[in-house]
Amino acid sequence: MRIDLLKLSPDRAGRYWATLEDGRKLGLYRQTVEDFGLYPGKELTQEELDALLQEMGRMSAKMRAVRIVSAASVSRKDLETRLVRKGEDPLQAKEAVQWMEDLHLVDDRSTAETVVHSCISKGYGLARAKQALYEKRIPKEYWEEVLADYPDQMEKIQSFLRSRLTDSADPKQVKKAVDALLRRGHSYGSIKQALNGLSFEIEDFPEE
Repeated sequence: MRIDLLKLSPDRAGRYWATLEDGRKLGLYRQTVEDFGLYPGKELTQEELDALLQEMGRMSAKMRAVRIVSAASVSRKDLETRLVRKGEDPLQAKEAVQWMEDLHLVDDRSTAETVVHSCISKGYGLARAKQALYEKRIPKEYWEEVLADYPDQMEKIQSFLRSRLTDSADPKQVKKAVDALLRRGHSYGSIKQALNGLSFEIEDFPEE
């Protein structure tokens, strides 16, 4: 198989596009171009082409993994799932995640800490932090450790209530504020305590 065209400059994603004689276009990274000694007009055996396609897939998964991790804090499982969802081969996605872990670019415990710190800074309750860990596919073996010192959120709950309610707030307004706090992961008990501390009342407040 002959390489009819090989662009000499990369696109925004860093890929050098090669066009094969059958019309296929391959997005290759510089390392692959150099490793295979590619140039316009080069003839590839079937074995060389197969190896090139395999390496192209591996590099695609690795570079996409780097972009994902650069944009957000992710767990191993979350990263692998995202790669496959983006169209990467499942086996090559798994290899890319292992490569990232070997480079210490993916660390489930570190990601768990980042998630929990973010929840704390946003004033979320413990339940919302657990939901965030679940959504990030953090292994449960890390949950107890990173949640062990989760701070009391009473001050933030009261601050939230003050920002939403006035002294003359009616029960419907109080109910909306309570529902919002529940969505933020705070418990009924903590919300009720905060309401009592601010002298707000809500009818038929459920028990935990």
